[in-house]
Amino acid sequence: MNDGSRTRRLTSRLATQSAARGRGAARRRVRVSQDQGGAASQFTTRSKLAWLSAASTRIGTTLDLRRTAQELAEFVVPQLADAVAVDLLEVVLRGEEGDRRAEGAKLATRRAMAVKAVDALTNLEPDPVGEIIVRDEKHRDTLLTTVCLAQRKPVLVSRMTDRDFSRVASTDSAADKMRRGNVHSYMAVPLIARGLLLGSADFVRAGSSPPFTATDLALAEQLASKAAVFIDNARLYGREREHVISLQRSLLPRAAPHTPGLAVHTSYAPAADARGVGGDWYDLMALPGGRTALVVGDVMGHGVSAAATMGRLRTVARTLMMLDTAPDRVLARLDLATRDLEDDQVATCLCAVYDLADSTYTLASAGHPRPLLVDGDGKPTYVDVPTGAPLGAGVIPYDPLRIRVSPGSRLICYTDGLIKTRDDDPDTQFGRLLETVAQMPPQRLDDGSLLTALPGSDRRFDEAVLLTAASDAETPVRLSVWDLPPDGTAASIARRHVTDQLDQWDLAALADVAELIVSELVGNALRYGQGPGRLRLLQGERLMIEVSDTGPDLPQIQHADVSDEGGRGLQLINMLCRRWGSCRTSTGKIVWAEQDIPR
Repeated sequence: MNDGSRTRRLTSRLATQSAARGRGAARRRVRVSQDQGGAASQFTTRSKLAWLSAASTRIGTTLDLRRTAQELAEFVVPQLADAVAVDLLEVVLRGEEGDRRAEGAKLATRRAMAVKAVDALTNLEPDPVGEIIVRDEKHRDTLLTTVCLAQRKPVLVSRMTDRDFSRVASTDSAADKMRRGNVHSYMAVPLIARGLLLGSADFVRAGSSPPFTATDLALAEQLASKAAVFIDNARLYGREREHVISLQRSLLPRAAPHTPGLAVHTSYAPAADARGVGGDWYDLMALPGGRTALVVGDVMGHGVSAAATMGRLRTVARTLMMLDTAPDRVLARLDLATRDLEDDQVATCLCAVYDLADSTYTLASAGHPRPLLVDGDGKPTYVDVPTGAPLGAGVIPYDPLRIRVSPGSRLICYTDGLIKTRDDDPDTQFGRLLETVAQMPPQRLDDGSLLTALPGSDRRFDEAVLLTAASDAETPVRLSVWDLPPDGTAASIARRHVTDQLDQWDLAALADVAELIVSELVGNALRYGQGPGRLRLLQGERLMIEVSDTGPDLPQIQHADVSDEGGRGLQLINMLCRRWGSCRTSTGKIVWAEQDIPR
């Protein structure tokens, strides 16, 4: 082989190697450009599938509409777009169905839910998150987002012209900032799930990122389809939660009655999770003689069935309390009522009756958390009420506790959702509650701030009821008590006590009617109750006359014929008094009657 042929062969080999090195360098430059370009990088078929698959794990991690929309925005940037905005129809946020009509969303009210952008586009002016989207009337129908929603079809603008900015941005200022941010490509995709239009997602690219292509639009449609299902699931979940909460609230008292001598404040906090809503309740009733009944209960379980059971138990408890039944007897009756329910439910309950005359509480508990008593100096202690079995367990009777409270003290009743956490034991929870109450002023205890003051209250997984009853020392109350002899002289002695006392109280105008009432009450005690025991005269907002005896039978109005000599005493009391009634005690019963005091 001569030297010329060797030279030609060597030159050819060097040229081939140089070309190969050039192609390799070019491939490396393209790869580096793609890695650094964010939204400019091009998806391969395999990477598209992997990216869409990842959406199922990174979007819809919670059943919260706002969080799901934000997760969609964060997933898109910067892999698919340099900036994205997610808007939802206002009806969707209320839990209602989106629009099924082809042209229904054209003028529908929308709310901005999520915005995400790369650092270079943070100066853009999107619609404020959480606010209603307001469009200028002259551009309303020509905005590309409106067209996308009205036609339920995606919109693609690969190369934006100067006119396109006013069709994308909601204001002239926003359009100007898009121009200065070098935004050059736009697409909008409707969010549709199960045939319902939920909202839309807007995408833009700017700077060195390549324009959107039909392939990018198809990819965005597939992503929007996945995200729309998660958003609709969150909508359905939120609607179920609102329905249960609405049922729960409708079964609770709508207004607190006037309770003399006691300022009662109530609060209800639903759980963040719909599965934590259902069975907590409270009730408040003004009883005769200036007394007040307080009830707090918790049905085990959650959901609509627990709420329905709660409503039935509250009705039974309220009826028994209005009949002036003692708290321990109320719980015994509630236990029987709970066992009669078909759902085999179990509930806890705390009943308390406050007597204004002697500033005492009579409490009984059926497996309920101990109430807190805060004295006038702000020092809290737990009230050791004997804890009976929960309602429905079939273990009765229940033991009552009677305590006297000082003026300005507060009784705090609650359900376990106030303190319950997934990590701490009950002793830690009760200790934390005691420490928190000790640091709170009376005003914050009354306004329900305790519901949010405890650690972890923002992550409450069970609903909570809070009832605070503050005793008021300024309420004027007069009380006189006399023991009556168990013989025929009791009526005259009782009349004398009543007239003398009313004269001292400057209520002599009520004496004539009061004499008739006390004569009938004492006469019934002598005839049917084995003699009267004690006469009590209480003057608060009304005048209350009470006569106790040891008889077991409660009095009832009888029908008396014209020829009957008796049987009209209670009819007379019923006509002369505002109201009258009777209640059982541990030693017999009390019959009472109320008179209005003229102003």
